[in-house]
Amino acid sequence: MSEPEADDRERLVRNLNELLQELRVAQAGVQILFAFLLGAAFTEPFRDASPFQRALHLVTVMLATGATALLTAPAAWHRLLFRHGRREQIVRAANRFALAGLALLAAAMTGAVALVADVVLSGWWAVALGGVSGTLYAFLWFVWPSRLRHDDQR
Repeated sequence: MSEPEADDRERLVRNLNELLQELRVAQAGVQILFAFLLGAAFTEPFRDASPFQRALHLVTVMLATGATALLTAPAAWHRLLFRHGRREQIVRAANRFALAGLALLAAAMTGAVALVADVVLSGWWAVALGGVSGTLYAFLWFVWPSRLRHDDQR
């Protein structure tokens, strides 16, 4: 193996390992949220939930489901393809899955905040607190890093 090929291989191994480590952090968050959402549906107070709260709960469960699928897909891809010389494709797909999974996780967390706010405070507070939560995730997870990347490209 030539030196540039070895460097590319090492870079891909490092990229994949870093990505899988990052996903472990996100997976813990989505698992906790998912458990909360699943458990909430089987509680006594949930029986009294309004149609809006029930719909918001179901949408949030589906967002968390999508986030879980996307954030765990890179591990499945790696396990199925790791001895087939497909590391570059795995890293490329895993990066896309991770970004989409984080977007769905942010939306699910926003939905969970809005749901809890609607139960505790009701009305426009739920929308306001959900909006603040969603804005915070969007800014910290996507807007700010994108601006830094854009500045680096100049």
